[in-house]
Amino acid sequence: MTPAARYKMVIDLVHQMMNIERPADSMVSAMFRGARYMGSSDRKNVRERFYRILRHYHRITWWIKHYNYTASARTYVCADSILNSEQTVATLQSRIFTGIDYAPTPLSDSEVKLLLELQGKPMTSDDMPDRVKYECPEWAWSPLNSAFGKKTKDQLEAMQVKNDVHLRVNTLKTKYDDVFEKLTKDGFTIERGTLSPNCIRVKGHPALTQHEFYTNGNFEIQNEGSQLIALCCDAKAGERIVDFCAGAGGKTLAIAASMNNKGSVVACDVLDGRLKRSRIRFRRAGVHNIETRPLSSERDPWVKRHKKSYDTVLIDAPCSGLGTWRGDPDKRWRQLGPGLSELVPLQAEILDSAARLVKEGGRLVYGTCSLLPEENETQIKNFLTAHPDFKQIDLPAFIPNTVRDGQNMKATPADHDCDGFFAAVLQRDEKVVETKNETK
Repeated sequence: MTPAARYKMVIDLVHQMMNIERPADSMVSAMFRGARYMGSSDRKNVRERFYRILRHYHRITWWIKHYNYTASARTYVCADSILNSEQTVATLQSRIFTGIDYAPTPLSDSEVKLLLELQGKPMTSDDMPDRVKYECPEWAWSPLNSAFGKKTKDQLEAMQVKNDVHLRVNTLKTKYDDVFEKLTKDGFTIERGTLSPNCIRVKGHPALTQHEFYTNGNFEIQNEGSQLIALCCDAKAGERIVDFCAGAGGKTLAIAASMNNKGSVVACDVLDGRLKRSRIRFRRAGVHNIETRPLSSERDPWVKRHKKSYDTVLIDAPCSGLGTWRGDPDKRWRQLGPGLSELVPLQAEILDSAARLVKEGGRLVYGTCSLLPEENETQIKNFLTAHPDFKQIDLPAFIPNTVRDGQNMKATPADHDCDGFFAAVLQRDEKVVETKNETK
Protein backbone atom coordinates (compact mmCIF):
# COMPACT_ATOMS: atom_id res chain seq x y z
CA MET A 1 0.00 0.00 0.00
CA THR A 2 1.08 3.57 -0.60
CA PRO A 3 1.41 5.97 2.35
CA ALA A 4 -1.59 7.87 0.95
CA ALA A 5 -3.74 4.73 0.94
CA ARG A 6 -2.79 4.07 4.55
CA TYR A 7 -3.89 7.59 5.50
CA LYS A 8 -7.19 6.95 3.75
CA MET A 9 -7.78 3.84 5.84
CA VAL A 10 -7.01 5.72 9.06
CA ILE A 11 -9.47 8.46 8.05
CA ASP A 12 -12.11 5.78 7.47
CA LEU A 13 -11.45 4.28 10.93
CA VAL A 14 -11.64 7.66 12.67
CA HIS A 15 -14.87 8.40 10.81
CA GLN A 16 -16.34 5.14 12.09
CA MET A 17 -15.21 5.98 15.62
CA MET A 18 -16.99 9.30 15.48
CA ASN A 19 -20.24 7.84 14.19
CA ILE A 20 -20.59 4.20 15.26
CA GLU A 21 -20.87 2.83 18.79
CA ARG A 22 -18.40 0.00 18.50
CA PRO A 23 -15.07 -0.71 20.28
CA ALA A 24 -11.96 0.43 18.43
CA ASP A 25 -10.31 -2.98 18.36
CA SER A 26 -13.33 -4.61 16.71
CA MET A 27 -13.41 -1.85 14.06
CA VAL A 28 -9.76 -2.40 13.23
CA SER A 29 -10.21 -6.18 13.08
CA ALA A 30 -13.23 -5.86 10.79
CA MET A 31 -11.39 -3.51 8.43
CA PHE A 32 -8.36 -5.80 8.24
CA ARG A 33 -10.55 -8.84 7.58
CA GLY A 34 -12.02 -7.01 4.61
CA ALA A 35 -8.60 -5.99 3.29
CA ARG A 36 -6.71 -9.26 2.89
CA TYR A 37 -4.31 -7.56 0.50
CA MET A 38 -2.73 -5.57 3.34
CA GLY A 39 0.76 -6.61 4.35
CA SER A 40 1.91 -6.81 7.97
CA SER A 41 3.73 -3.46 7.74
CA ASP A 42 0.58 -1.83 6.35
CA ARG A 43 -1.52 -3.17 9.19
CA LYS A 44 1.01 -2.07 11.78
CA ASN A 45 1.23 1.45 10.32
CA VAL A 46 -2.56 1.91 10.13
CA ARG A 47 -3.14 0.49 13.62
CA GLU A 48 -0.42 2.56 15.29
CA ARG A 49 -1.48 5.81 13.64
CA PHE A 50 -5.14 5.21 14.51
CA TYR A 51 -4.39 4.40 18.15
CA ARG A 52 -2.04 7.38 18.45
CA ILE A 53 -4.93 9.63 17.44
CA LEU A 54 -7.12 8.00 20.09
CA ARG A 55 -4.45 8.56 22.74
CA HIS A 56 -4.13 12.24 21.76
CA TYR A 57 -7.82 12.83 21.17
CA HIS A 58 -8.46 15.49 23.81
CA ARG A 59 -5.36 17.49 22.88
CA ILE A 60 -6.04 17.35 19.16
CA THR A 61 -9.66 18.37 19.80
CA TRP A 62 -8.48 21.32 21.89
CA TRP A 63 -6.19 22.55 19.10
CA ILE A 64 -8.89 22.22 16.45
CA LYS A 65 -11.43 24.13 18.57
CA HIS A 66 -8.76 26.67 19.52
CA TYR A 67 -8.75 27.81 15.89
CA ASN A 68 -12.56 27.65 15.64
CA TYR A 69 -12.58 24.76 13.22
CA THR A 70 -15.14 21.95 13.18
CA ALA A 71 -13.50 18.61 13.84
CA SER A 72 -13.82 15.81 11.29
CA ALA A 73 -12.05 12.52 10.66
CA ARG A 74 -9.78 14.25 8.15
CA THR A 75 -8.81 17.05 10.52
CA TYR A 76 -7.98 14.58 13.30
CA VAL A 77 -5.68 12.59 11.02
CA CYS A 78 -4.03 15.69 9.54
CA ALA A 79 -3.64 17.45 12.89
CA ASP A 80 -2.11 14.34 14.44
CA SER A 81 0.47 14.18 11.64
CA ILE A 82 1.32 17.89 11.88
CA LEU A 83 1.45 18.10 15.69
CA ASN A 84 3.72 15.05 15.80
CA SER A 85 6.01 16.73 13.21
CA GLU A 86 5.53 13.76 10.92
CA GLN A 87 4.46 15.80 7.88
CA THR A 88 4.31 19.42 6.80
CA VAL A 89 1.33 21.02 5.15
CA ALA A 90 3.25 20.98 1.86
CA THR A 91 4.03 17.25 2.00
CA LEU A 92 0.46 16.40 3.00
CA GLN A 93 -0.75 18.29 -0.07
CA SER A 94 1.80 16.90 -2.51
CA ARG A 95 2.18 13.31 -1.31
CA ILE A 96 -0.87 12.26 0.68
CA PHE A 97 -4.03 14.23 -0.12
CA THR A 98 -3.75 14.02 -3.90
CA GLY A 99 -7.04 12.31 -4.77
CA ILE A 100 -5.14 9.94 -7.08
CA ASP A 101 -5.95 6.21 -6.95
CA TYR A 102 -6.63 5.32 -3.29
CA ALA A 103 -5.39 8.61 -1.82
CA PRO A 104 -7.68 10.98 0.15
CA THR A 105 -9.17 13.87 -1.78
CA PRO A 106 -7.17 17.15 -1.82
CA LEU A 107 -7.21 19.40 1.24
CA SER A 108 -9.73 22.23 1.19
CA ASP A 109 -8.68 25.85 1.69
CA SER A 110 -10.08 25.84 5.23
CA GLU A 111 -8.22 22.60 6.08
CA VAL A 112 -4.97 24.09 4.79
CA LYS A 113 -5.58 27.23 6.85
CA LEU A 114 -6.05 25.16 10.04
CA LEU A 115 -2.97 23.04 9.40
CA LEU A 116 -0.80 26.09 8.74
CA GLU A 117 -1.88 27.40 12.16
CA LEU A 118 -0.90 24.05 13.75
CA GLN A 119 2.39 23.65 11.93
CA GLY A 120 5.29 23.97 14.37
CA LYS A 121 3.03 23.69 17.43
CA PRO A 122 3.70 21.01 20.09
CA MET A 123 1.05 18.44 20.96
CA THR A 124 0.70 19.96 24.44
CA SER A 125 0.21 23.68 25.07
CA ASP A 126 0.68 25.59 28.32
CA ASP A 127 -2.77 27.06 27.72
CA MET A 128 -4.45 23.67 27.90
CA PRO A 129 -6.32 22.73 31.07
CA ASP A 130 -4.58 19.94 32.99
CA ARG A 131 -7.46 17.60 32.28
CA VAL A 132 -6.84 18.00 28.54
CA LYS A 133 -3.03 17.75 28.85
CA TYR A 134 -3.38 14.40 30.58
CA GLU A 135 -6.11 13.09 28.29
CA CYS A 136 -8.75 12.66 30.98
CA PRO A 137 -12.49 12.89 30.24
CA GLU A 138 -14.39 15.42 32.29
CA TRP A 139 -16.46 12.82 34.17
CA ALA A 140 -13.33 11.08 35.54
CA TRP A 141 -11.16 14.09 36.46
CA SER A 142 -12.64 14.84 39.89
CA PRO A 143 -12.99 11.17 41.02
CA LEU A 144 -9.39 10.41 39.99
CA ASN A 145 -8.09 13.42 41.88
CA SER A 146 -10.05 12.30 44.93
CA ALA A 147 -8.47 8.86 44.65
CA PHE A 148 -4.85 9.80 43.87
CA GLY A 149 -4.42 13.47 44.76
CA LYS A 150 -1.02 14.73 43.62
CA LYS A 151 -0.31 11.38 41.95
CA THR A 152 -3.25 11.67 39.55
CA LYS A 153 -1.07 13.05 36.76
CA ASP A 154 1.41 10.18 37.22
CA GLN A 155 -1.38 7.66 36.75
CA LEU A 156 -2.74 9.44 33.68
CA GLU A 157 0.72 9.71 32.13
CA ALA A 158 1.27 5.99 32.70
CA MET A 159 -2.02 5.31 30.95
CA GLN A 160 -0.62 6.95 27.83
CA VAL A 161 2.02 4.23 27.52
CA LYS A 162 1.07 1.23 25.43
CA ASN A 163 0.91 -2.06 27.31
CA ASP A 164 3.22 -4.92 26.67
CA VAL A 165 1.33 -8.10 25.92
CA HIS A 166 0.88 -10.19 29.06
CA LEU A 167 0.52 -13.97 28.94
CA ARG A 168 -0.72 -16.40 31.55
CA VAL A 169 0.96 -19.79 31.31
CA ASN A 170 -1.59 -22.60 31.47
CA THR A 171 -0.13 -24.87 34.13
CA LEU A 172 -2.67 -27.59 33.28
CA LYS A 173 -0.79 -28.25 30.06
CA THR A 174 2.78 -27.10 30.49
CA LYS A 175 5.42 -25.61 32.76
CA TYR A 176 6.23 -21.93 33.02
CA ASP A 177 9.91 -22.38 32.17
CA ASP A 178 9.07 -24.43 29.07
CA VAL A 179 6.94 -21.60 27.65
CA PHE A 180 9.55 -18.99 28.57
CA GLU A 181 12.28 -21.02 26.88
CA LYS A 182 10.21 -21.61 23.74
CA LEU A 183 9.25 -17.96 23.28
CA THR A 184 12.85 -16.88 23.82
CA LYS A 185 14.04 -19.43 21.27
CA ASP A 186 11.45 -18.17 18.77
CA GLY A 187 12.85 -14.65 18.97
CA PHE A 188 10.32 -12.90 21.21
CA THR A 189 11.57 -10.24 23.61
CA ILE A 190 10.12 -11.31 26.94
CA GLU A 191 10.51 -10.92 30.67
CA ARG A 192 9.01 -12.52 33.73
CA GLY A 193 5.97 -10.97 35.33
CA THR A 194 6.45 -9.09 38.57
CA LEU A 195 3.05 -9.74 40.21
CA SER A 196 1.67 -13.07 39.01
CA PRO A 197 3.78 -16.26 39.10
CA ASN A 198 2.25 -17.38 35.80
CA CYS A 199 2.79 -14.15 33.84
CA ILE A 200 5.18 -13.56 30.94
CA ARG A 201 5.46 -10.04 29.51
CA VAL A 202 6.08 -9.77 25.76
CA LYS A 203 7.55 -6.57 24.35
CA GLY A 204 5.91 -5.04 21.31
CA HIS A 205 2.75 -6.48 19.84
CA PRO A 206 3.69 -9.64 17.91
CA ALA A 207 1.05 -11.96 16.44
CA LEU A 208 0.96 -14.31 19.41
CA THR A 209 -2.39 -15.83 18.50
CA GLN A 210 -0.64 -17.54 15.58
CA HIS A 211 1.96 -19.15 17.82
CA GLU A 212 1.66 -22.92 18.31
CA PHE A 213 1.74 -22.58 22.09
CA TYR A 214 -1.34 -20.35 21.92
CA THR A 215 -3.30 -22.53 19.51
CA ASN A 216 -2.62 -25.63 21.61
CA GLY A 217 -3.64 -23.89 24.85
CA ASN A 218 -0.27 -23.58 26.55
CA PHE A 219 -0.86 -19.90 27.30
CA GLU A 220 -3.63 -17.31 27.29
CA ILE A 221 -3.37 -13.58 26.70
CA GLN A 222 -4.34 -11.89 29.97
CA ASN A 223 -3.14 -8.70 31.63
CA GLU A 224 -1.11 -9.35 34.75
CA GLY A 225 -3.46 -7.25 36.88
CA SER A 226 -6.37 -9.36 35.71
CA GLN A 227 -4.46 -12.49 36.67
CA LEU A 228 -4.20 -11.13 40.22
CA ILE A 229 -7.99 -10.96 40.59
CA ALA A 230 -8.26 -14.66 39.78
CA LEU A 231 -5.43 -15.39 42.24
CA CYS A 232 -7.33 -13.52 44.97
CA CYS A 233 -9.89 -16.35 44.84
CA ASP A 234 -7.23 -18.70 46.25
CA ALA A 235 -9.03 -21.52 44.42
CA LYS A 236 -8.24 -25.06 45.56
CA ALA A 237 -8.81 -28.48 44.06
CA GLY A 238 -12.21 -29.92 44.94
CA GLU A 239 -13.94 -26.60 45.68
CA ARG A 240 -17.15 -25.32 44.11
CA ILE A 241 -16.70 -21.86 42.63
CA VAL A 242 -18.85 -19.40 40.66
CA ASP A 243 -17.46 -16.79 38.29
CA PHE A 244 -20.57 -14.62 38.35
CA CYS A 245 -19.66 -12.18 35.54
CA ALA A 246 -17.45 -14.51 33.51
CA GLY A 247 -17.57 -12.71 30.16
CA ALA A 248 -15.07 -14.32 27.79
CA GLY A 249 -13.80 -16.63 30.52
CA GLY A 250 -10.24 -15.41 31.14
CA LYS A 251 -10.49 -15.47 34.92
CA THR A 252 -12.58 -18.64 34.82
CA LEU A 253 -9.70 -20.39 33.07
CA ALA A 254 -7.18 -19.12 35.61
CA ILE A 255 -9.35 -20.36 38.48
CA ALA A 256 -9.79 -23.78 36.88
CA ALA A 257 -6.02 -24.07 36.44
CA SER A 258 -5.48 -23.25 40.12
CA MET A 259 -7.90 -26.09 40.93
CA ASN A 260 -5.95 -28.52 38.72
CA ASN A 261 -9.20 -29.45 36.93
CA LYS A 262 -10.66 -30.82 40.18
CA GLY A 263 -13.89 -29.54 41.69
CA SER A 264 -16.29 -27.40 39.67
CA VAL A 265 -16.47 -23.87 38.30
CA VAL A 266 -19.72 -22.31 37.07
CA ALA A 267 -19.17 -19.50 34.55
CA CYS A 268 -22.19 -17.17 34.58
CA ASP A 269 -23.03 -14.16 32.45
CA VAL A 270 -26.05 -12.32 31.10
CA LEU A 271 -24.48 -12.39 27.61
CA ASP A 272 -24.98 -15.96 26.42
CA GLY A 273 -23.01 -15.30 23.21
CA ARG A 274 -19.84 -14.59 25.17
CA LEU A 275 -20.28 -17.77 27.19
CA LYS A 276 -20.69 -19.82 24.02
CA ARG A 277 -17.46 -18.36 22.60
CA SER A 278 -15.66 -18.99 25.88
CA ARG A 279 -16.24 -22.73 25.48
CA ILE A 280 -13.74 -22.72 22.61
CA ARG A 281 -11.11 -21.31 24.99
CA PHE A 282 -12.00 -23.88 27.64
CA ARG A 283 -11.53 -26.79 25.22
CA ARG A 284 -8.25 -25.36 23.91
CA ALA A 285 -6.94 -25.04 27.48
CA GLY A 286 -7.82 -28.63 28.33
CA VAL A 287 -10.21 -27.61 31.11
CA HIS A 288 -12.94 -30.10 32.06
CA ASN A 289 -14.45 -28.74 35.25
CA ILE A 290 -16.26 -25.64 33.91
CA GLU A 291 -20.03 -25.39 33.43
CA THR A 292 -21.49 -22.35 31.63
CA ARG A 293 -24.69 -20.84 32.97
CA PRO A 294 -26.43 -17.98 31.13
CA LEU A 295 -28.38 -15.67 33.43
CA SER A 296 -31.42 -13.55 32.60
CA SER A 297 -30.19 -10.89 35.06
CA GLU A 298 -28.28 -10.63 38.32
CA ARG A 299 -31.55 -11.76 40.00
CA ASP A 300 -31.94 -14.90 37.89
CA PRO A 301 -33.94 -17.60 39.78
CA TRP A 302 -30.91 -19.91 39.51
CA VAL A 303 -29.18 -17.80 42.15
CA LYS A 304 -31.96 -18.26 44.69
CA ARG A 305 -32.11 -22.00 44.03
CA HIS A 306 -28.38 -22.34 44.76
CA LYS A 307 -28.02 -20.03 47.75
CA LYS A 308 -25.22 -20.84 50.17
CA SER A 309 -23.90 -23.59 47.88
CA TYR A 310 -20.45 -22.39 46.85
CA ASP A 311 -17.04 -22.05 48.47
CA THR A 312 -16.11 -18.94 46.48
CA VAL A 313 -18.00 -16.51 44.28
CA LEU A 314 -16.03 -14.13 42.07
CA ILE A 315 -17.69 -10.94 40.88
CA ASP A 316 -15.67 -9.32 38.10
CA ALA A 317 -18.15 -6.48 38.06
CA PRO A 318 -19.14 -4.41 35.02
CA CYS A 319 -17.40 -1.08 35.52
CA SER A 320 -16.17 2.09 33.85
CA GLY A 321 -13.07 0.28 32.57
CA LEU A 322 -10.94 3.28 33.53
CA GLY A 323 -8.03 1.00 34.43
CA THR A 324 -7.83 -0.33 30.87
CA TRP A 325 -7.29 3.02 29.10
CA ARG A 326 -3.80 1.91 28.06
CA GLY A 327 -5.09 -0.74 25.72
CA ASP A 328 -8.50 0.83 25.03
CA PRO A 329 -7.82 4.56 24.64
CA ASP A 330 -11.18 5.13 22.96
CA LYS A 331 -12.77 4.65 26.40
CA ARG A 332 -11.27 8.02 27.37
CA TRP A 333 -13.68 9.92 25.17
CA ARG A 334 -16.43 7.51 24.15
CA GLN A 335 -18.92 5.97 26.54
CA LEU A 336 -20.18 2.83 24.82
CA GLY A 337 -21.93 1.42 27.88
CA PRO A 338 -23.66 2.82 30.96
CA GLY A 339 -22.10 5.69 32.88
CA LEU A 340 -21.14 5.80 36.55
CA SER A 341 -24.64 6.84 37.60
CA GLU A 342 -25.95 3.53 36.23
CA LEU A 343 -22.92 1.33 36.94
CA VAL A 344 -22.63 2.04 40.67
CA PRO A 345 -26.17 0.87 41.56
CA LEU A 346 -25.80 -2.09 39.18
CA GLN A 347 -22.60 -3.17 40.93
CA ALA A 348 -24.37 -2.97 44.29
CA GLU A 349 -27.24 -5.09 42.94
CA ILE A 350 -24.84 -7.72 41.61
CA LEU A 351 -22.97 -7.85 44.92
CA ASP A 352 -26.20 -8.22 46.87
CA SER A 353 -27.54 -10.99 44.64
CA ALA A 354 -24.35 -13.00 44.08
CA ALA A 355 -23.58 -12.98 47.81
CA ARG A 356 -26.52 -15.36 48.27
CA LEU A 357 -24.49 -18.10 46.58
CA VAL A 358 -21.72 -18.03 49.22
CA LYS A 359 -21.90 -20.76 51.85
CA GLU A 360 -21.13 -20.20 55.54
CA GLY A 361 -17.40 -19.64 55.82
CA GLY A 362 -17.16 -19.13 52.06
CA ARG A 363 -15.56 -16.22 50.22
CA LEU A 364 -16.92 -13.45 48.02
CA VAL A 365 -14.27 -11.83 45.81
CA TYR A 366 -15.18 -8.49 44.26
CA GLY A 367 -13.03 -7.04 41.49
CA THR A 368 -13.09 -4.32 38.83
CA CYS A 369 -10.79 -2.89 36.17
CA SER A 370 -11.43 0.57 37.60
CA LEU A 371 -9.45 2.82 39.94
CA LEU A 372 -12.40 4.88 41.20
CA PRO A 373 -13.42 4.59 44.87
CA GLU A 374 -17.11 4.82 43.89
CA GLU A 375 -16.76 1.49 42.12
CA ASN A 376 -14.38 -0.12 44.59
CA GLU A 377 -13.81 0.81 48.24
CA THR A 378 -17.18 2.53 48.60
CA GLN A 379 -19.00 -0.49 47.18
CA ILE A 380 -17.28 -2.77 49.70
CA LYS A 381 -18.05 -0.42 52.59
CA ASN A 382 -21.72 -0.16 51.64
CA PHE A 383 -22.06 -3.91 51.12
CA LEU A 384 -20.57 -4.72 54.53
CA THR A 385 -22.93 -2.24 56.19
CA ALA A 386 -25.90 -3.93 54.56
CA HIS A 387 -24.63 -7.49 55.14
CA PRO A 388 -23.33 -7.86 58.71
CA ASP A 389 -22.84 -11.61 58.17
CA PHE A 390 -19.88 -10.77 55.90
CA LYS A 391 -16.51 -9.31 56.83
CA GLN A 392 -13.49 -8.29 54.78
CA ILE A 393 -10.48 -10.55 55.22
CA ASP A 394 -6.84 -10.27 54.24
CA LEU A 395 -5.72 -11.14 50.74
CA PRO A 396 -4.09 -14.55 50.23
CA ALA A 397 -0.52 -14.59 51.52
CA PHE A 398 1.01 -15.07 48.06
CA ILE A 399 -0.44 -11.79 46.70
CA PRO A 400 2.58 -9.42 46.46
CA ASN A 401 2.91 -6.69 49.09
CA THR A 402 3.43 -4.14 46.31
CA VAL A 403 -0.27 -4.33 45.32
CA ARG A 404 -1.68 -4.35 48.83
CA ASP A 405 -3.62 -1.28 49.89
CA GLY A 406 -4.71 -2.23 53.38
CA GLN A 407 -6.86 -5.32 52.88
CA ASN A 408 -7.52 -4.42 49.24
CA MET A 409 -5.61 -5.37 46.10
CA LYS A 410 -4.92 -2.36 43.90
CA ALA A 411 -2.71 -2.57 40.81
CA THR A 412 -2.15 0.66 38.89
CA PRO A 413 -0.43 1.62 35.61
CA ALA A 414 2.00 4.03 37.29
CA ASP A 415 2.99 1.77 40.16
CA HIS A 416 2.94 -1.68 38.56
CA ASP A 417 3.17 -1.15 34.78
CA CYS A 418 -0.07 -3.01 34.12
CA ASP A 419 -3.73 -2.14 33.70
CA GLY A 420 -5.56 -0.83 36.74
CA PHE A 421 -7.39 -3.42 38.85
CA PHE A 422 -9.02 -3.58 42.28
CA ALA A 423 -10.06 -6.58 44.36
CA ALA A 424 -11.32 -7.29 47.87
CA VAL A 425 -12.01 -10.62 49.57
CA LEU A 426 -15.03 -10.96 51.86
CA GLN A 427 -16.07 -13.93 53.97
CA ARG A 428 -19.46 -15.05 55.21
CA ASP A 429 -19.54 -15.91 58.91
CA GLU A 430 -19.36 -19.56 59.88
CA LYS A 431 -22.65 -21.10 60.94
CA VAL A 432 -22.90 -21.18 64.69
CA VAL A 433 -24.18 -24.49 66.04
CA GLU A 434 -25.71 -24.14 69.48
CA THR A 435 -25.22 -26.99 71.96
CA LYS A 436 -26.69 -27.56 75.37
CA ASN A 437 -24.41 -28.55 78.25
CA GLU A 438 -25.68 -31.64 79.95
CA THR A 439 -25.05 -32.12 83.66
CA LYS A 440 -24.94 -35.43 85.39
